[in-house]
Amino acid sequence: MNKKIEIYSSNTCGYCDMAKDYFKKNNLKYIEYDISRDVTHRKRLMNMGYTSVPVILIEGEEILGFDEDKMNNMLKS
Repeated sequence: MNKKIEIYSSNTCGYCDMAKDYFKKNNLKYIEYDISRDVTHRKRLMNMGYTSVPVILIEGEEILGFDEDKMNNMLKS
């Protein structure tokens, strides 16, 4: 089963790049919302209660930051 993966990122975020590299390395499709380019995405992120990136959603479950172990566990189940 392919899980829906979304990431809120910015173009100056090293941890965002690490997360996207992880997705690419593992052949995982993801939707990226770049808050540095789109104010709508920035507002949506702030409405979720976050002011920093990356925020990763796997099937709607939120992860703040790049936590490879947590992502591995969530993607396996």
